[in-house]
Amino acid sequence: MVRHLEPIRRLPDGTIKQVNPFSGTQVWTVPGRGNRPIASAAPAAHPITEARLGQYCSFCPARQYETPPEKSRLVRDGDDWRTLTGLLAEDLTATKAEFRRVPNLFEIMSVDYWEENHGYRPPAATVERRAAYLATPQGRAHVVRVARSKALASGIDPQKWESLPDDERLAWAHNFFDGGHDVVIARRHFVDGAETENQLASSGTLTPEEHYQYTRFTVDAMRDLYDFNPHVKYVAVFQNWLRPAGASFDHLHKQLVAIDEVGAAALREHDRVAANPGIYNEYAVNYAAEQGLVLAQNAGAIAFAGFGHRYPTLEVFSTSPSPSPWEQTDQQIRAVSDLVQACHAATGAEVATNEEWYHQPRGFAVPMPWRIMLKWRISTLAGFEGSTKINVNTISPFALHERVLGRMIELRRDGRIAPMRLDSECLVEKDPLRYLE
Repeated sequence: MVRHLEPIRRLPDGTIKQVNPFSGTQVWTVPGRGNRPIASAAPAAHPITEARLGQYCSFCPARQYETPPEKSRLVRDGDDWRTLTGLLAEDLTATKAEFRRVPNLFEIMSVDYWEENHGYRPPAATVERRAAYLATPQGRAHVVRVARSKALASGIDPQKWESLPDDERLAWAHNFFDGGHDVVIARRHFVDGAETENQLASSGTLTPEEHYQYTRFTVDAMRDLYDFNPHVKYVAVFQNWLRPAGASFDHLHKQLVAIDEVGAAALREHDRVAANPGIYNEYAVNYAAEQGLVLAQNAGAIAFAGFGHRYPTLEVFSTSPSPSPWEQTDQQIRAVSDLVQACHAATGAEVATNEEWYHQPRGFAVPMPWRIMLKWRISTLAGFEGSTKINVNTISPFALHERVLGRMIELRRDGRIAPMRLDSECLVEKDPLRYLE
């Protein structure tokens, strides 16, 4: 492939110009701004109110009846982890959910969308589960309560709600047992032993084992959503951490959205991969290694400071030959999870971030590896970026590498991340990604 624009160019004055080899995004980093402090996006350090522990937001354990009925939950018995499905409302307090999967109250693509545009009809198992849940007084009360919250948030007058017949109230719960937009919610709002409200439990504060279970649970949900409807072309997986990154609550959670298109960006990337199937090795991992940007490596994944992104970005690529996460072994999923957890831990819970998953969409003949990007939302796009389409990123890939590496070294020393090779210890051979096999 002819390299029309070098992904990274250094100018004599220290300016670093970047072009993303997959999206074409242009980024400039001007000298002298990369080491400035990053403002905390976490809440103020107010003392935690003891009476509110476990119920600071609608995702907290003591408020689990404020979300739609669970599709599944992950519970822990010592070293054993179990997934429970089909629980009734009366069962929810019998176990402690480390992670819960629930339908999103306000879907990006509603069940109505799938029904009216694709002729979707719920399977018998879903119909039976809905009937069983509504058949108990506590289950029906739970559904009606959450339906009321959704209706009022949508603008329904409270007095009108009270006058609605039962079937119209339940119509607001149409997606509570079905649909293609799920939320995976972690148990903790704060770290164990927290005393102030800025001590939030983030991906980086989970243990490597907890983060692996969180990742695997999300991968299982991802597989299920591909089975939701034959018209699903892609399942978008992302994590918005803190409000500046788009989170409704400062409580750890991921979202999964099944969509019937892959998007223009994915189509452009498809064309680039079709022209050069080895592009992910050549212009991602190989190039990062050439530039000294590799941060960490283990038996199944590689992490590096990304380039050509609007925001400072850490990238983790799976080296597995299986492009779909749900087709990978537990060890291969754990390899990716360990590096992602390390990137989060090195970033810090006070930094607003978007975690974005990428994989080969359904129907794409070209192979694409599973990879996860962690983007630091530390700047706001302005008129210059909008008019020129050139993004100004205050932290260069090299400054990002230096900042994160130092923290990773400390975290590994303290046993807070999984064992992994760092920086010069990494043995990145040419073309380490095996997605073409």
